[in-house]
Formats: sequence, structure tokens, C-alpha cells
Amino acid sequence: MAKHMTSLFILSWLFAYCISNNIAHSSHKTPNKTLPHYIPTYPRPSNKFMNKIDSCWRSDPNWATNRKALANCAIGFGSGAIGGKNGAIYVVTDTSDDPINPKPGTLRYGAIQDQPLWIIFERDMVITLENELIMNSYKTIDGRGARVEISNGPCITIEKVSHVIVHGLSIHDCKPGKPGMVRSTPDHVGHRLGSDGDAISTLGSSNVWIDHCYLARCTDGLTDVTHASNLVTISNNYFTQHDKVMLLGHNDGFTADKIMKVTVVFNHFGPGLVQRMPRVRYGYAHVANNRYEQWLMYAVGGSANPTILSEGNYFAASNDAYAKQVTKRETSNNWKSWKWRSTKDVFVNGAYFVPSGYGSVAPNYLYSQNFAAAAGTLVPALTSDAGPLFCLPNQQC
Repeated sequence: MAKHMTSLFILSWLFAYCISNNIAHSSHKTPNKTLPHYIPTYPRPSNKFMNKIDSCWRSDPNWATNRKALANCAIGFGSGAIGGKNGAIYVVTDTSDDPINPKPGTLRYGAIQDQPLWIIFERDMVITLENELIMNSYKTIDGRGARVEISNGPCITIEKVSHVIVHGLSIHDCKPGKPGMVRSTPDHVGHRLGSDGDAISTLGSSNVWIDHCYLARCTDGLTDVTHASNLVTISNNYFTQHDKVMLLGHNDGFTADKIMKVTVVFNHFGPGLVQRMPRVRYGYAHVANNRYEQWLMYAVGGSANPTILSEGNYFAASNDAYAKQVTKRETSNNWKSWKWRSTKDVFVNGAYFVPSGYGSVAPNYLYSQNFAAAAGTLVPALTSDAGPLFCLPNQQC
């Protein structure tokens, strides 16, 4: 009888959690198409749970005619990012790239326009940029409905702008940008010193949301947020095969990063990752409901007294006896006062988190930013569709 009552309690709790977080379910037919491994091709079970972001839009079979509804679905600090919600649809039809005089129909031509735009893709395409792609404000790059890769050249720079959404792209094998002239708006071409080879570099920008991307094997970082950027959410991404994954904060002398607030949620940090998932300086990071798979050095680190709340993550360490610790402080002095806290996390195969500091580490979200993090035991399900989705029109995604 006691065992039966315990099972009923667990089922009741799970049902209440799913209702409170708007967790939905959907089905998906296997597409008759050859796709890379990071885009699922299997039928999704009809009773599949979704996380709060995905349940906001994926159950709508009319997503392709209602694309801009995605802009209402972010959570955390970047939830205010509206991207191109109030603009026209711009269709990328041309994979070529000219950093100085981009042609209409290319990705760069849409990304630099002054007016809001929701950028989509006519078909599957691989884009190799000639130099870094400099985003303008109020832009969404929406890869749903096509396999879109940006690779083997410089990649995306989000610098001193606001309200940018990047969704559903595969960004990999990015190379450093070379010094030279690059257009950033229809009226401005400036000399660039060269980019570092990040997949997505966010500098001095606010209201940014990066969702459902595949990121791997770049020269420098995969998603860096630096130079006093603020109000950023990084969610539902699949990271793999890389060393320095995610840097939040420029360097230990750049105190302007104290304003930085970043939410890292529902991501899958897959095999072949070494460190910085994320590495934080000065600012605040809410790291919630992410799956970590066999890091080679550490998972969450930092310096210069950042505040980190690790909530409801799933940390699975490798068999390496020297790679069990989740945390790493890049200092030998006074780190015990830094506010690093773990709650509702799950630790597998000897993984462990070293907490520090006193006092509250709550994110103090606004009502519009707030969400309830699940227990770490649910993370494998909540992150099972991390990375780009293969979405067919007139079907649930």
C-alpha cells in the first residue's frame, strides 16, 4: 500500500510540474530526407514532454505561417528579445557573400538592414561567409523548415545592437575574420581588425536570444557574451567537439561586465567538450536544466567574483578521476566569498560541485522573465531535442 501511494505521489507531482510549466507534447513524422546527425529524423513519441520554451510554439501545426509567435517564447534574462517580430519576412535565396556590397537575397543583406526583419531560408543551404556577419538590431535569423549551415569561414558578430534572435542554425568550423572593410548597415562600411573565430560573439549588446542551434569545432569560442552585454538567454542548443565553449565576461580587468545577466537553460553540452560551460566574470549567470556529458576539464567556472546559480542541471562526469569536479575558480585568492550555489542538481559518476559564498543567489527575474526550473532528474527529457529541429509545414514541429 505504501509503495502504491508513493507512486501516486510521484505521478501527481510530475503532472503538476508539467501543468505549471506549460509542458506540452507533440508527434512528428519521420521526414523522407537525409539529414545530419544533430537534426532528429526519428518519430517523436506522441506523449513526449517539452520544456517551457518549446511548448510555447512547437505544438502549433501552423508554425510556418505564424513564425513570429516564436518571439513570445523566450524565458530568463533574454525573454524581452523580440528580434524582427515587428518587421517583414525576408527570404534568403542566395548563398553567396560580399562583406562590402552584399546582394539582395543574401543573408548579409538582410542582417544589416536598419528596419526590423524576420529572416528565413528558401531551401537547405550551406553558407560560407567571406568575413564576419555583423548583425543590426531587431533581426531574427530563423532556420526552421530548412537545413541551414554557416561554416568554414568567419561567423556571427552581435555588436552594440539589441533585440537579436538566432534560431535553428548549424554553426560550426568557424574561422577568424580577416582585417578589412565590412558593412554593418546600409549606410556604413567600416574597417574591422578581424574576428576571433567564434560561432556567435555577443559584444556590448542587449536583449539577445540564441536558441536551438548546433555549435561545434570553432577556432575560438562557441557562444561568447562580453563587453557589458546584458539580458541574454542561451537555450536549447547542442554543443559538441570544442575546447572553450562559452565565455561570459571579457577579462578580469573589464569591470563593466558587472551589469551582465545571462540565462543558460535547456542546453545539451555533449561529448568532446573541455571547459567553459560557461566561464563567468563579474556578472550573474543562471545555469538551469542543462545536460552535461563527460567534460574533459570542468563544466562551470569563473573569475573576478561572478555570481552563479546552478539549478536543476544533470552533471554526468567521465570515468577520468581528474575530471569529476563541476566547478573551477580561476584564482587562488578569496574565492570562498564568491556566491556559487547548487540546488536541485543531479550528479552522476562521481561528479561534484563546490559551493561558496553566503546570502541569496536568486536571479530576481522580472515577472516576464521568470520560470520554474525543474529537478535535475527531468533534464534528459527536457533537453532531448536540443539543437536544430527538422520542422515540416502543416505539422507540429
